[in-house]
Amino acid sequence: MKSLNANEVKTQFGDVLLQVQREPLQINRNGKPVAVMLSMEDYQMMDEIKLRILKEKIARAEADIARGDVMDGDEFFAQLMQGRQI
Repeated sequence: MKSLNANEVKTQFGDVLLQVQREPLQINRNGKPVAVMLSMEDYQMMDEIKLRILKEKIARAEADIARGDVMDGDEFFAQLMQGRQI
């Protein structure tokens, strides 16, 4: 992924808009990455993927509940804090 500093993005904004249509662009401030700029098409695709994953997790949770495969909240957090795979 290409990167530019924030000032370069500001001064070359028109060119940057063209660049992000081809690939995401990392934006740095003080030498550290702070943002990624991407095309609307890429953003919408990522958003659709996140929604699909969320729906799959909900379906798995509903199936777990229907099977009675549930865990007490306190026990869940205790195992989570111990670093156990849940």
